[in-house]
Amino acid sequence: MPPVLLAVLIGLVSGAVAALCGVGGGIIMVPFFVLLLGMPQKTAVATSLAAIVLTALIASLRNHANHFIDWRIATAAGLAGASVAWFAADALKYLSNATLTRIFAVLLIVIGIRMLFPK
Repeated sequence: MPPVLLAVLIGLVSGAVAALCGVGGGIIMVPFFVLLLGMPQKTAVATSLAAIVLTALIASLRNHANHFIDWRIATAAGLAGASVAWFAADALKYLSNATLTRIFAVLLIVIGIRMLFPK
């Protein structure tokens, strides 16, 4: 299958998961970009962040129309996240693809287990 067609399919899955669960870029796109498109982890991370901008914008517009967004919380978290992301994106230069993959995998496992067994 051509890489662009795979990217479209990954985007479709990511968009659905993003709209329904609030995630998509990292959890869906990164593993699929690495496993299906053969991207290095660093490229997959950076590409998913770029792609998720449109997904987040469109889903946010729709969620705003549905009155689901707490803008006070979204603004605080967004500004904090954006300010840290600016500097953290440079860390990609210093971490190996293997290290990034392990960090990502452990994070997904820990969060998944935590969500399966809430207090």
